Amino acid sequence: MKELFPAKHVMGFVFSLILTGVALLVYFMDMSFTAGMTVLLITAFAQATLQLVLFMHAGESEDKGSIYTSVLYGIIIAVLTVLGTLLAMIWGYV
Repeated sequence: MKELFPAKHVMGFVFSLILTGVALLVYFMDMSFTAGMTVLLITAFAQATLQLVLFMHAGESEDKGSIYTSVLYGIIIAVLTVLGTLLAMIWGYV
């Protein structure tokens, strides 16, 4: 019966709840903007990595390289889109 219990997934879920609680503490504690954003960024990246590896099974296939390359490509496109939007809408370049 022990081999049927998804211990990794349960521990991942518990760690995900802990990361969410830490991020929620930023709201309730009186932190400076810099400290709060640092904690939020660290917990967000840890949460995204946890979700990708454990729950989306990115590390379980034989083709790990292409999966991580696709994720990196998606991150690059997202960053370029955000920077392009800021460039056009806020900073006034067209």
